[in-house]
Amino acid sequence: MHTLPLPDAVLRDDNSVHMLGAWIAEEGLHCALNYGFFEENGHDEAEAWGVMLADVIRHIANARKSETGEATASTIATIVASLQAELADPSSDVEGEFVSKPH
Repeated sequence: MHTLPLPDAVLRDDNSVHMLGAWIAEEGLHCALNYGFFEENGHDEAEAWGVMLADVIRHIANARKSETGEATASTIATIVASLQAELADPSSDVEGEFVSKPH
């Protein structure tokens, strides 16, 4: 298994919250989601996930700029176009089930 290092801020902040994990395993994408966290904290769940995913896209664009020099706007445009195309016509089915966290 190939894991990623935790960001320094996560290690420093005792109140950090793990929101999303994604792995490619058994030839498919597998995710762990902290679904319900935003609603429990007074925010619209879908809207807050949209904001968080937009932040993730900006982090990807910043990483690409750091590694290749490509402009962040160009990377963001490519990701958004790919995202819209994949949502409109998925290349694979989403399988599995949502496992709720204990309350």
